[in-house]
Amino acid sequence: MSQPADEDRIAHRAELLPEERAAGTDDPEAQAEAILEESDERTEQPEETRRKSVQTPD
Repeated sequence: MSQPADEDRIAHRAELLPEERAAGTDDPEAQAEAILEESDERTEQPEETRRKSVQTPD
């Protein structure tokens, strides 16, 4: 994720939610990047990620 649009998404997501702020984080931008990468993977490959997820019903 190194394109300008992605950098904007990361910066926006790095603004911590209240529960994230309470839990604390050493690197909100790295956390945001990881969250967005996982989200993008689930969006781009829903069938594959559905099989891997323990939270998705069969």
